[in-house]
Amino acid sequence: MEGNKEEMDTLVYKAENKHLPSDIIEELQRIFKRGGLVAFPTETVYGLGANALEEAAAIKIYEAKGRPSDNPLIIHIADIADLAHITEDVSEKAKKLAEHFWPGPLTLVLKKSENVPKTVSGGLDTVAVRIPDSFIALDIIKAAGGYVAAPSANVAGRPSPTVADHVLEDLKGRIDALVDGGAVQIGLESTIVDMTEEIPVVLRPGYISKDMLEDVVGAVMIDKALAAAGEIKPKAPGMKYKHYAPKGSLLIVDGESAAVIEKINQLVQEKEAQGFKTAVIGTAETIKYYRGSHITSIGSRVNEESIARQLYRILREFDGADIEYIYSEAFYTPKMGAAIMNRLLKAAGYHIIHV
Repeated sequence: MEGNKEEMDTLVYKAENKHLPSDIIEELQRIFKRGGLVAFPTETVYGLGANALEEAAAIKIYEAKGRPSDNPLIIHIADIADLAHITEDVSEKAKKLAEHFWPGPLTLVLKKSENVPKTVSGGLDTVAVRIPDSFIALDIIKAAGGYVAAPSANVAGRPSPTVADHVLEDLKGRIDALVDGGAVQIGLESTIVDMTEEIPVVLRPGYISKDMLEDVVGAVMIDKALAAAGEIKPKAPGMKYKHYAPKGSLLIVDGESAAVIEKINQLVQEKEAQGFKTAVIGTAETIKYYRGSHITSIGSRVNEESIARQLYRILREFDGADIEYIYSEAFYTPKMGAAIMNRLLKAAGYHIIHV
């Protein structure tokens, strides 16, 4: 790994309860104090944390992940009052969203103060901030001094981790410690909203939908790049990079259910006849209609949270099985469909066919 040639021992702490015991907190404090890296669960995905106000610590995050240096890090805080130290000119709309959705899976992009190193903001004059809805995460943020930069705890470009084992697959030997808090609740990263414009702009969809935001502050726009299948440069620098991708080639098939099933079965038959290992991502409602050696249900369309929660796990399982071609249904579900399809399209490199 570039920039971090020697492997370290990665300590693993098991979180048995909602709050961490004092001895683990004390050890994590020592790690953060020396500029170390700690992976930990939030309600969205596992994050890789370091002291957000220490430039050298933030650089270690980029090195451990292999993350481009112009891809900003989200600062996690434990108290809304702590915004004042890292931001300037917070609008009334931003305050309303923070008060309504924090703690929760919403990240706000605000004008940064001089206290935030440029390494954390990716060289920008803005900073992304949120308060996670996780007692374990809040304990860890407080142990670090209140400001933790924490992108997802995976190698850049890979599916984000939703359980501790995913973190170890990617980062064992590269980070100081991992707090194992079990499976996360949501399974997709937070919604990101740019609050530096008069009308807020969604830069990354998540559990908090556009409708939910508009119920609080009125009109909200969607970054045009989100609907442009990679053809428009996204406003959020990090969204221009490859994300969430499995090792195999992923293709999404969209259309009426019967036509989608027929097309996927045809593609699977063709690839398996050529000797390739294939996999299909279906749902509880459709899985019985597919043919092939590796058919997986991502959940039920009547419980879209189950689809979001299992997406990254399934993609990682396919990697472990050395799957070469993956075919997936599209999931334009009512509430989380925008977020699910955003991640799925990026994982597929926007490779989608309509039938």
